[in-house]
Amino acid sequence: MATMESLIGLVNRIQRACTVLGDYGGEGMSLWEALPSVAVVGGQSSGKSSVLESVVGRDFLPRGSGIVTRRPLVLQLHKIDGGSDYAEFLHAPRKKFTDFASVRKEIADETDRITGKSKQISNVPIHLSIYSPNVVNLTLIDLPGLTKVAVEGQPESIVEDIENMVRSYVEKPNSIILAISPANQDIATSDAIKLAREVDPSGERTFGVLTKLDLMDKGTNALDVIEGRSYRLQHPWVGIVNRSQADINKNVDMIAARRKEREYFETSPEYGHLSSKMGAEYLAKLLSKHLETVIRQRIPSIIALINKTIDELNAELDRIGRPIAVDSGAQLYTILELCRAFDRVFKEHLDGGRPGGDRIYGVFDHQLPAALKKLPFDRHLSMKNVQKVVSEADGYQPHLIAPEQGYRRLIDGSISYFKGPAEATVDAVHFVLKELVRKSIALTEELKRFPTLQSDIAAAANEALERFRDESRRTVQRLVDMESSYLTVEFFRKLHLEPEKNTNTNPNQPGPNADRYNDNHFRRIGSNVSAYIGMVCDTLRNSIPKAVVYCQVREAKRCLLNNFYAQVGRREKERLGAMLDEDPQLMERRTTIAKRLELYKSARDEIDSVAWK
Repeated sequence: MATMESLIGLVNRIQRACTVLGDYGGEGMSLWEALPSVAVVGGQSSGKSSVLESVVGRDFLPRGSGIVTRRPLVLQLHKIDGGSDYAEFLHAPRKKFTDFASVRKEIADETDRITGKSKQISNVPIHLSIYSPNVVNLTLIDLPGLTKVAVEGQPESIVEDIENMVRSYVEKPNSIILAISPANQDIATSDAIKLAREVDPSGERTFGVLTKLDLMDKGTNALDVIEGRSYRLQHPWVGIVNRSQADINKNVDMIAARRKEREYFETSPEYGHLSSKMGAEYLAKLLSKHLETVIRQRIPSIIALINKTIDELNAELDRIGRPIAVDSGAQLYTILELCRAFDRVFKEHLDGGRPGGDRIYGVFDHQLPAALKKLPFDRHLSMKNVQKVVSEADGYQPHLIAPEQGYRRLIDGSISYFKGPAEATVDAVHFVLKELVRKSIALTEELKRFPTLQSDIAAAANEALERFRDESRRTVQRLVDMESSYLTVEFFRKLHLEPEKNTNTNPNQPGPNADRYNDNHFRRIGSNVSAYIGMVCDTLRNSIPKAVVYCQVREAKRCLLNNFYAQVGRREKERLGAMLDEDPQLMERRTTIAKRLELYKSARDEIDSVAWK
């Protein structure tokens, strides 16, 4: 089995690492909270500070009247093999304190930094580690003294505020409560015992400490309490004799004070039979031994919490992305993989796996037909305009049989109207494709951590879409121009034969060419042109979507980022790295998660290796 020193020392190191990473408190239970520690609770002037200094063997805590401890002090004791005592603060990690008067001043200054030079309190803890060959491995939390009345300069809520703060520490199931009460006061009025009873009614987590035994009235003693007759706890009471104010004023060191305390109990007629189980040294060993027992009992639940947290941290790293390698080959590979991930999402939009591609069909099925119906053919082929165009086409020589030049002008003018809807279709599909690019970038999870690469992909994709749109415009314009460049002759031949079939044999009825210059003649020309334009319209209604899909949609699916790939392949390492520049907050978050993950894995391995030796 592991030694008590090694197991508690390991827990101390893990708690220290958790503290450095800020992995304590918050929602749920952190590893820091899962590991047992000792919360020191007592009323003002109960002798809390003296007990802590006796356990440490150093005079290092601020003293004074009223509320001296105004912030929780998380005190971690680390036993070392030889060497001089020294202390370190979390807020000053690179500074080693060997003068413990400076430690006292630093605690006071750090308290004032948060609370100001007032009598306010703060729940922001101060973290202090003390390394010494004369301590046992232990984590103690010194909490503000419980009080019953607010004094001048304190808010009325100070009594409740302090109790709530102390309660938040002692109500945790892994907290061991060190309830300190002065022996020269009635134990029934002890603030510490009252609170401990509320949060730990069974007394499993509570250790009782009686201070100031030497200050009791003559003829009285605290045996009824210490021997458990006045108030029984599951763990034995421990009596403490603090340094007197005279000793403090004379700077009597803690080693001498411990010796004096031992002599007091050994020579005391009341407590002599309990001397081996009294005093600060015994208290420290008792707490350390109990702490080792609790840790050993909690190892399965601690390991379970560690494994659960490791899984959660790995899942979070997978979600936000793992760190990127620094060599250019790996960076290029990463960029190409991210581009392919975007490309997959984009194609899913077009092919129907995701919403959005159906809007392109909507352009073809609704927008284009609606635009074609709105073309001003009625005005262009009105009898008045037909007469005007035909007459202008004839010039000084009227047509003899059919006004072919007039037909061509009317047809060319009508066909030119198709360019508007054709180009509008191209632009509408271009807008849809641009919107799908934007949406695809936003929905590509792998890209979310790289805002610069997102912008580069968006710019490259939109540049490619512009090229596809230009080619599509040229193609649909060619389709319209082709309808003008060669007219379907068979259509007009059929029109020429139809009057012959319907020729009236009545000799009094005018012949087919008799109305050449009247209204019916021009009306018939307009009707013929309208029928031909209707045929052209049907053709373009089918061919324009084909051209748009071929030039824009097909190309976007096939080679949207081809130019970008070629450019990226020629870029230097520095530019590749810049493309993978991440959101600083995300990078900081990943670094924190990685450090926590390393901490938890290390803690699991160390606990496994130490606990069962």
